[in-house]
Amino acid sequence: MSSASPNAGEEILGPIDRVDLVVVRLPFVEPFGTSVAAWAVKEALLLRVEQEGFQGWGECVADPDPYYDGETTVSARYIITGFLLPELDPASTLQEALARFRKVRGNPMAKATVENALLDLIARRRGIPLHELLGYPSRRIPSGLSIGIQESVEALLAKVEEGVALGYHRVKIKIMRGRDVEWVQAVRKHFPGLSLMVDANGDYTLDDLPLLSRLDSLGLTMIEQPLGYHDIYQHSILQARLSTSLCLDESIHSLEDAATALALGACRVINIKQGRVGGLLESVRIARLCEAQKVPVWSGGMDETGIGRAVNLQLQTVDNFRIPGDTSETRRYFREDIADPPVVLGEGGWIALPPGPGTGVTVDPVRLDRYTLHRERLR
Repeated sequence: MSSASPNAGEEILGPIDRVDLVVVRLPFVEPFGTSVAAWAVKEALLLRVEQEGFQGWGECVADPDPYYDGETTVSARYIITGFLLPELDPASTLQEALARFRKVRGNPMAKATVENALLDLIARRRGIPLHELLGYPSRRIPSGLSIGIQESVEALLAKVEEGVALGYHRVKIKIMRGRDVEWVQAVRKHFPGLSLMVDANGDYTLDDLPLLSRLDSLGLTMIEQPLGYHDIYQHSILQARLSTSLCLDESIHSLEDAATALALGACRVINIKQGRVGGLLESVRIARLCEAQKVPVWSGGMDETGIGRAVNLQLQTVDNFRIPGDTSETRRYFREDIADPPVVLGEGGWIALPPGPGTGVTVDPVRLDRYTLHRERLR
């Protein structure tokens, strides 16, 4: 673990000169499907804060629909404008502002949007990369490919083969009822040595133990969120009956959720989606808790634009992110993104952190305008 102590929360915020909310819609290269829904576009709520010429950006990971989570871009906008931004006292530290955020129940995606934008601003103001602000040195980031629900086994095998050829360090495939065991068996047969995991997005119950036990024999690195979205207890029952590690994703919204899951033995891996747990600082706390209990973590993706993708890259410099996350090339999702540089695989499938202060990426104003649906000046 880094000996450096993250001091980002101790920074005096100072007066914010300008605050903008921007909604963008970027078409995906191809639709991305899970057991819950399929999306053809990425509609994202972005927050820009400006101070003395420095800009910080935050991306809300909520969707415009409530199919993945109860928060949406509309509800997040309401919480950000009505309850979070009014708590930003120029004389306060970031930590003091975040403490005032706690009186707003839930809404971690909205909170993460504001926190991450402020952290990006602080890092750019200091002229240092975000990982340094968090207290961690730079390092190469391992790559991970997430493949959505496919129309056929043949299509799935083609996607996996493409990822293996490009050098991705691990492959995750989405599964759902009717597209599970036989599909995974086919992948394992064709790629016997592949680091392979599956993600059910909560599509099964304990009654499906016979089916899940069949997955247990396929040499998977983990099975992600097989049971209910908010469940921890039933996962503990399932984990005791499987040799394959379970990974909790949607069940983990906070440090307290992670502590409960570890205490119950509900999983052996945790997926930290920084936007879902309330931001980068809570993500670091969860990673440290898991490290103390020898439970590895990894960074999940939400099909973010280049802004959110860069935040996820910076987070993975934190100790205990030992498993490749949902960290893939930009071109797999968007033909044209709004931020530079794009994420690309380097030699051996590794990803280099973008250079420069803050998240390291720059929003292109021309492309931002091209994909903007709505924009409002709040301050």
